[in-house]
Amino acid sequence: MTALAAMLVTATSLHITVWPHGRDHSPQRTFTLTCAPVGGTLPRRQSACARLTALRSPFAPTPAQRACTQIYGGPQEAFVSGRFRGRRIRSSFNRRNGCEIDRWNRVAFLFPQ
Repeated sequence: MTALAAMLVTATSLHITVWPHGRDHSPQRTFTLTCAPVGGTLPRRQSACARLTALRSPFAPTPAQRACTQIYGGPQEAFVSGRFRGRRIRSSFNRRNGCEIDRWNRVAFLFPQ
């Protein structure tokens, strides 16, 4: 691992909240994840840190003008906050249309069932 990659991993500390059946219909599940050293309560932490490092912008929102298919993927919702690559992040996820399903699937390893 290069020094830059090590620095980017080190600056990752996340708090993850998941509502498996939507906010209104299920209790929330919460997890934490830190990288370098790997820690927290998220299952498969080592793999999650490696996968996050490989992603360019895993918490970026869907661009406002992007056309999205109107496919419903389910009621699941999640919220991730903390630091990623040294930057503060606050990002909501759901499966309400094709764009949001794609965003969810890119980081689904952060949302254990």
